Amino acid sequence: MPATHDRIIEEALSLTANFRLSLIEKLLESLNQTIDPEIDRLWADEAERRVLQVEEGKAQWISGEEVFGRIREKHIH
Repeated sequence: MPATHDRIIEEALSLTANFRLSLIEKLLESLNQTIDPEIDRLWADEAERRVLQVEEGKAQWISGEEVFGRIREKHIH
């Protein structure tokens, strides 16, 4: 890692917990830029629809471990 990156990380780690948390939030926000508000709205609607299906017993949660296990079985073996 270049010295500049090391220095930035070292300085960030020297901040108080509250400042580090604020920095983390800002960095995460910078990675999740909305390209189209309509797409965000559609994803939120889909998430709500799926939660409602689970609550109504029409669908059930599957662990990530099981999902990836199924994918491995289907595509790797």
